[in-house]
Amino acid sequence: MTVPADVRDVFKKATCLQTKADVESALDTMATAISYELADANPLLLCVVVGGIVALGNLLPRLDFPLEVDYVHATRYGMDCSGSEVKWLAKPSYDLKGRTIILVDDILDGGITLQSIVDYCKEQGAAKVYSAVLVDKQDARLEGGLPEADFAGLKVPNEWLFGYGLDYKGYLRNAPGIYSVADEHIDS
Repeated sequence: MTVPADVRDVFKKATCLQTKADVESALDTMATAISYELADANPLLLCVVVGGIVALGNLLPRLDFPLEVDYVHATRYGMDCSGSEVKWLAKPSYDLKGRTIILVDDILDGGITLQSIVDYCKEQGAAKVYSAVLVDKQDARLEGGLPEADFAGLKVPNEWLFGYGLDYKGYLRNAPGIYSVADEHIDS
């Protein structure tokens, strides 16, 4: 079981890859790109919880156009450091038929979860489905995963990360930047 002292040790030994200022700048850039592309599309932003909450919460005030927000909860990780099958915990409450959807998540790594959500949205009749991720681990794609995000804030190495929505065993989503977990904590 992870306890606060363990979490503090993980944070203490982690390496900061992207500062809070770097993340905020990336969010500004993402918002500009999304606004340019979709400001007239009346999009429905679907937050991929839990990790996408921080990304969406920081992105929303930067988007100055009409939009709606809902959420979806699908995950492969739970509290583990490795993925398994996609588990659906909540599907959107809005009707997706004919809508332009923007999936907002914390990270695109293997891409299996996001591809599953994209497929679901298309099956529900969405006109277009875009993906927006704060962090893109380009070297982590798995076969059958979403090959790339339409909007990505930061490119990062294929390491276990936390901060700005990304978690370490459910903790450290609130870290003020993007951090790489020390090797000693990867499998613990």
